[in-house]
Amino acid sequence: MKDILTIPEDIFPRDLCTIPIDRTAVRFHRTSSPSVKNRIVINKNLFSFLLEGEKVLHRPGEPLKIHAGQFLLMAEGNSLMTEQLSTGGQYVSMLFFFDSTVLHDFFLKYPGLGKNAGHSFGQGEEPVVCFEGDAFIQNYVDSMQLMLEATPFLQEELQLLKLEELLLYLAANYPATLYSFRPSRQPDASDRQLKVAVEGNLDHTITVEELAFLCNMSLSTFKRKFARIYGLPPNKWLLQKRMELAADLLLHQREKPSEVYHKVGYENHSSFTQSFKQVYGVTPSEFQQGGGVLPDLNFYR
Repeated sequence: MKDILTIPEDIFPRDLCTIPIDRTAVRFHRTSSPSVKNRIVINKNLFSFLLEGEKVLHRPGEPLKIHAGQFLLMAEGNSLMTEQLSTGGQYVSMLFFFDSTVLHDFFLKYPGLGKNAGHSFGQGEEPVVCFEGDAFIQNYVDSMQLMLEATPFLQEELQLLKLEELLLYLAANYPATLYSFRPSRQPDASDRQLKVAVEGNLDHTITVEELAFLCNMSLSTFKRKFARIYGLPPNKWLLQKRMELAADLLLHQREKPSEVYHKVGYENHSSFTQSFKQVYGVTPSEFQQGGGVLPDLNFYR
């Protein structure tokens, strides 16, 4: 299995790729094998309709969990994705990829649509937005499935027509959500985007290498930019911040150590205890029982 999956290219069967993937591409994705934090490079914006199972999407900021019946509009870029199977042992989604030029052409064609949202397309802040499915969306997905069963590659003109149908529906019914979407990406994350990625994942299990991937940076570039912004190496800063959060939960929320570790991004109790003792010199239980006083960790630098 590849360490990094590039989509849409890597999910189309090789024997069917005589037709190039141009401005749009559509494919149903089915699997009976769950995955955890696959590294995904998305080369086109896409709608992802979840039909069976659950998806956890790790983007800069808070991870997003969606269930069957919901769908996402996602900007091109790097992401970590976890796919969880349904009770029937399946994960099924429909993926509709498209270039940013397609979106811009659509809003140029229908310049009055933005009035419902109060601002212009492309001015939003979100690289991923979530929609709830409804009867129209279910019929839309069913129609796409029927067409793809007849031929795995739809004519681009037909794909563009179906995408326009979807966008018109969303612009009429969910204008604020649609216009909050930001389709373009930077070659590297800005300082603000890096801070969103880091600070939005303090209470989640994520490595420095995964954070660098989310920010579309090499590990060395990420570490250098991180140290410039925060004044500390990422591993040390993340450790201190997570232990400060743990100390607050133990002292002020009176939560048990066994209830805290997963809330600060640890997968097991023992590794959390070891890290806590490294910072505070005592175990979480000893710290809580003694009503410990928080030291000045001086990491707001």
